[in-house]
Amino acid sequence: MNEKTWDALKRSATDARANAYAPYSRFSVGAAIQTESGRVFIGCNVENASYGATICAERAALAAAVAAGERRFVALAIASEASAPIPPCGICRQCLAELGTNLSIRSYAGDAEVEYQLSALLPDPFGREQLD
Repeated sequence: MNEKTWDALKRSATDARANAYAPYSRFSVGAAIQTESGRVFIGCNVENASYGATICAERAALAAAVAAGERRFVALAIASEASAPIPPCGICRQCLAELGTNLSIRSYAGDAEVEYQLSALLPDPFGREQLD
């Protein structure tokens, strides 16, 4: 992916972060996932007083894309207000890996950014083959 595309994903993730519902942690996160077809879907974290019911920004974006019929992804941008860029949590890694581990991820915090490959973050995901 080129830098112009990453910049657009970063803006989308940052805009989504503004809509986060994070009254408990006060840790707002936004995400933007791009499909192979070029469509972009956004998500933000949505907390709940029953903490286990909280959904992360990455899974919210993934769910929006899947609900629209998308199944193939090429890039994910994450925007947070942390002091340094953050990787996706373990649950998000597993959910993203369900649809393929060939995913480039960039995380942004302030002027800093870090790039990850999902396959490196989760080298041995649980998958369909374990259910046989």
